[in-house]
Amino acid sequence: MSESVVKNGLVDAEKRTWLIASSAVGALGTAAVVAPFVASFQPSERAKAAGAAVEADISALKPGEKMTVEWRGKPVWIVRRTPEMLAALPKLDDQLVDPASTRKPDEQAPAYARNATRSIKPEYLVTIGICTHLGCSPSDKFQAGPQPSLPDDWQGGFLCPCHGSTFDLAGRVFKNKPAPDNLEIPPHMYLSDSKLLIGDDKKA
Repeated sequence: MSESVVKNGLVDAEKRTWLIASSAVGALGTAAVVAPFVASFQPSERAKAAGAAVEADISALKPGEKMTVEWRGKPVWIVRRTPEMLAALPKLDDQLVDPASTRKPDEQAPAYARNATRSIKPEYLVTIGICTHLGCSPSDKFQAGPQPSLPDDWQGGFLCPCHGSTFDLAGRVFKNKPAPDNLEIPPHMYLSDSKLLIGDDKKA
C-alpha cells in the first residue's frame, strides 16, 4: 500500500510539473500572439517612412520651447512662440527672401500656413527642420541680440551650421544666404488643444 502511495505521489508530482510547464508555454504563446496585434494599432516604421501621420502631444511644451517629432524620416519642429517672438516677426519682412511664402507656395506651405506667422495658431510654429540649401539641420538661436555668426539686431530664429543660412521664428529665410527658400511647413492639424497631427490635414 505504501508503495502505491509513493507511486501516486510521483504521478501527482509529474502531473503538476506538466501542468505548470504547459501553462507557462500557453501564456508565452498568448503573449506572442497579442503583442503584434496590439502593436498593429500604431503606424509601423515603414508606414511612418511612407508618410503615415504622426501624433504629437504638445501639452507640456512651454512658451519659448521647441520639441521635435519624426515624420517621413524628417525632423519636424514644433516651437511654442512667446508674444515677444511673435511681435518681432513683422519687423523682419524687408530682410527676408519670401516673407509671405508666395514663392513655390504648394511646396513650401499649405494654404492655411501662408500668413504672417506661417501657422494655424500663431503661438505654434510647425516646420520641417531641414535647411533648404543642402539638407543640413539648423540650430536653435532663439535668444535675441548679438551672437557669433549672427547680426547684431538678431531677433531669434535658426542658424544652419553648414553654410550660414539664417531663418526667423516663422522659418523664413533671410536674404543673401545660400538657402533659396523658407523652411517647409508640413500638412498638419489640431486634434485638440494639446494634440497635433502631423502629415494629415483632412478631417475624416
